Amino acid sequence: MGKKKVFVVSHSHWDREWYMPFEKHRLRLVELLDEVLDLIDTDPKFNSFQLDGQAIIIDDYLAMRPENQPRIEKAVAAGKLRVGPFYVLQDDFLISPESHVKDFQIGRATAEKYGNMMGIGYFPDTFGNMGQTPQMLKLAGLDAVAFGRGVKPTGLNNQVSDGNFESAYSEMNWVGPDQSQVLGILFANWYSNGNEVPVEKAEAKAYWLEKLADVERYASTDNLLMMNGVDHQPVQKDITQALAVAQELFPDYEFIHSNLDDYLAAVKADLPADLSTINGELTSQETDGWYTLTNTASSRIYLKQENAKVQRQLINEATQLAAVTTKTNQYPQAQLTYAWKLLLENQIHDSITGCSVDPVHREMMTRFEKVSQIAEAIRDKAQASLVAEINTAVFPAETTPFVVINPSGSSKSGVIKAEVELDRALFKDGRPDAQFAKMQLIAQQKRHYVVIDADGQEVTGEITGFTTRFDADLPTDRFRVPYIGVYAQVEVFVKDLAAFSWQTFALKQVDRALTYFNQPQSSLISANHTLENQYLKVAVSAVDGSLNILDKKTQKTYQRMAVIEDTGDMGNEYIYKETADQQRIYSTDQAPRIQIKRDTEKVATIEIISTLSIPKQATPQLAYEQRAVIDITHRQATRSSELIDLELHTLVTLEADNPVLKFDVTYDNQALDHRLRALFPTGLATTENESESIFEVVKRPNQPEKDWQNPTNPQRQQAFVNLHDDQGGVTVANDGLNEYEILPKNNTIAITLLRCVGELGDWGYFLTPEAQCQGAQHASFALIFHNEQATDRLTSYQLARAFAIPCLTQGTTRHTGNRPTADTWLTIQDSAQAFAVTGVERDQNQDLVVRGYNLDRTAHPIQVSVNDATGDLIDFQSQPIAQDCQTPLQNAEIRSYRFKANQ
Repeated sequence: MGKKKVFVVSHSHWDREWYMPFEKHRLRLVELLDEVLDLIDTDPKFNSFQLDGQAIIIDDYLAMRPENQPRIEKAVAAGKLRVGPFYVLQDDFLISPESHVKDFQIGRATAEKYGNMMGIGYFPDTFGNMGQTPQMLKLAGLDAVAFGRGVKPTGLNNQVSDGNFESAYSEMNWVGPDQSQVLGILFANWYSNGNEVPVEKAEAKAYWLEKLADVERYASTDNLLMMNGVDHQPVQKDITQALAVAQELFPDYEFIHSNLDDYLAAVKADLPADLSTINGELTSQETDGWYTLTNTASSRIYLKQENAKVQRQLINEATQLAAVTTKTNQYPQAQLTYAWKLLLENQIHDSITGCSVDPVHREMMTRFEKVSQIAEAIRDKAQASLVAEINTAVFPAETTPFVVINPSGSSKSGVIKAEVELDRALFKDGRPDAQFAKMQLIAQQKRHYVVIDADGQEVTGEITGFTTRFDADLPTDRFRVPYIGVYAQVEVFVKDLAAFSWQTFALKQVDRALTYFNQPQSSLISANHTLENQYLKVAVSAVDGSLNILDKKTQKTYQRMAVIEDTGDMGNEYIYKETADQQRIYSTDQAPRIQIKRDTEKVATIEIISTLSIPKQATPQLAYEQRAVIDITHRQATRSSELIDLELHTLVTLEADNPVLKFDVTYDNQALDHRLRALFPTGLATTENESESIFEVVKRPNQPEKDWQNPTNPQRQQAFVNLHDDQGGVTVANDGLNEYEILPKNNTIAITLLRCVGELGDWGYFLTPEAQCQGAQHASFALIFHNEQATDRLTSYQLARAFAIPCLTQGTTRHTGNRPTADTWLTIQDSAQAFAVTGVERDQNQDLVVRGYNLDRTAHPIQVSVNDATGDLIDFQSQPIAQDCQTPLQNAEIRSYRFKANQ
C-alpha cells in the first residue's frame, strides 16, 4: 500500500466586497497578488496559487498594476496562477439563468486570455447550491465541482458541524434532475482546513495530527485535500518549508504543494465503488435550519427589484432585439459583454444577497444604473432598426403608425401604453421658444383620434393626454438635430399578442371623441368592489380589505387572499429571526378605504388603502445584543411599545381576456426591525410546492425535515411559486421578490415584500442602517389560477415568467419595408407549453442562439425555428452536441438552439 498523498492548495477566498467596500478590499488584493507573484518568482517549490475560481480578480488587480500583466500572463500560462472557471463567485439562486451562462462564458474567455482555465467547478461559499449544477457544468465542459455549503451545517464565522451529513465521504456523485452527473467534492472541514501551517516542529506535529484525522474521516481515497487559505487570507510565504517539516514528521504521507486540477486527477483515478449519490439542489434542508442563509433573498429587496429590472432590460430587450435585428458583424458583442461584466459584479454572492456594508450596496445601485443605460441604448437602436424595416406604408395617408413589441415567451392580452410623436418643430427652422409654442398649440387643440390596425379596422384604444417637450436626433453621419415634439399618450388593447412578436397600429384623426375607456359600454366591475372577467371574480371585503377570488375554471373560491402581515425582526442581513414577543399585525386588523381607480370594459382597478399600526422599532435590548455579537438564535429582544401608522396602497387590476390578476403595493416605510409579507391561503391538499429556480422548476416539501429547529422555512424563487392538487392550483408571480414560505395553516403562500434589519451579521458587528429600507417602497406580484391539467399549469408558469416582461412600443412614420406589420422572430411549436426561453443572443461566431429549459419533468415534442430554419443544438461553449434538435425536450433538459448567421 502506497503512501497517502496530502495535496495542499494555496488560495484566498476573495470576497470582492463585503464587510469593507470594494476599493478597500482591492487595495488588500493588490498587496496579496504582489506577494504571490514575488513568491512564484523566488520559490521554485511553490506549485501555484488558486484565484478562488473567479477570473475578475486578475482584472481588478491589473486595473491598479497594469505593468504586471506580463508577469500575470507568464504565471497563468505556467499554471502557477489558477484562474476561473467563473468570472465572479456568483449567488446561485438570486440571479438569472443567463447570468450563470455569462459568468462561465466570460470567466472562460478571461482565463484563456491570460493563459489557462482551472478545470473544476468552484462554489466554495455560495449560500446553497442549485439543482441544475451538474447539467450546467456538463454543458460548460466540466465534470467535477468543489463546494462548501448545502450539505453540512455552516454557522457563525464559518464554523462547520456534522449535522445529518448526507454522505459518508467528502467525495460524492452529484446528480441533477435530468440525471446529469458530476463528481462532487465537499469541503467537509471547510475551505480553510489547511490554513496557516506551522513551521516549528512541535506546533506542526500537533497541527497535523488534528488536521490529518479530520480530513481522513471523510476522504474516500488516499488523496487528501488541504486548503491553505480562507477569507482574504494573505499567502503563506513559507508554505513549502512548512510542508518539508510535515514530511519529516510524517514520513508515511507524501505532502505535495499542489492545485485542485492535480488533486482531482488523483482522486478520479482512485474512487471507490461505494460513493454516495446526492440529488438536485443542496440547501442545508437536513440541518437545524438556522444557517441556510436563505433569508438573504429578502435582505435589501430594493436590490433584487433593481436586479430583476436590469436583467430584463439586458436579456429580454437589448440582447434579444439586437440579436434578431442586427446585420452580420454589426451585433454589439463587445458592448454587451462590457454590460454583462458590470452586472456580474453586482451578482456576487455577498453583493446581490444584500449582506454587505452600506457603501457596497450604494455602489451596486450605480452599477445597475450604468448597465441600464447601456441596455436602454442598445435596445433603442435595435428597436428602431426593427421598426424601420416594417412596411407601414399599408396604413392610410395622414395616419401615424406605432408598433407594439412582445419580447416575452408568452402571448399577452391587455392594455398597452404607448407614446406616439404627432409632429415636431426643428430648432433650425425657428427659435426654440417659438417652436415650443407652435407644438404646444397642437397639443392644446386636443384633436380626436382612433386607433386602427393594418386592415384599417378600429381597435379599442384612445388618447389619454398630450405632452410637449424637447428632444433630439443623434444621427451617425451628421450633427445632432434638436427639436420640440408633441406626443400623444395612447392606450391600446391587444388580444393574444404572440410571444416574440410585434403588431403595428396607427392613430387616425377623426371628428369625434373616443369613448372606449372613459365612457365604457360595459364594465369589469360587476358589483360593489368586485372585479370580474371570463376567468375570475374578485370581491374585495369592505370589512377588512381581503380578497375572495372565484376561479371560474375550477369553481373553487380562494378566501382571504392578499392579506399583508407585519412581524418583528431581530435578525440580520443573513437570517430572519422574529422578535421574542411574536407580535404580528395584519392589514385586516382595521377597516380599509376602498376606491374604484378605473372602471372600463377592458381594464379595471380597485385601490385598497390599509393602515397598520406597527411598532416603530425593536426595544433597546436589540442594540445591546448586536454590539455584544450575540448569535441571533440566543437573542431575546422584543418590539417597541411606540406605534406608527404604515399606510399601504394596494392596486388590484383585472383586464379583459386575461387570467392574470395583478397587484401593485406602495407605501412609505418609517419603521425599523420588521418584515412585511403578502399571504395567500390556498387550502390546497398538497405536501409539496413548485418554484422556478435556475433552469428548472424545483419541487420542494412544504414542511422541513425532522431535525429542523428554525420556526421558519424560507425558500427562494425566480419568477413564481405554485401550489396545486388534483383539482387545480394557484401560481404566484413576482417582480424581484425572491423569498417565499409555505405556511402550514391552509397551505398559505407567503411572499416577502420587505425585510428591515440594522446589521450585517456573521463574524462581527457591522452596522447597516440602510438595510432598514426607509422611505418609499413598492412591490408587484400577480395571481394565476389553473385547473388540474398539466398543460394549464405550465401555461400559468409561462404567464408568470412573462408577468414582469412588459411590451415595448415605438412610434414611427409611414414608410416601405421588408417586414410585415405583424410577425414573430421566433417560432416555438410546443403544445405542452413546456419550453421556457431564458435568452436569445448571438454568439462569438454571430450565430443566433436560443436557450431555454423544460418547465416539466416529462419529455415533450418541441420545434424551435427562426425564418423556418430549425438549426442545431450546442452547449454553453457554442460547441455542437450529439443530439438531434428534433428530439423531444427531455425531463428538466437545458437546451440551446443555434441558427447559423446565414440562415
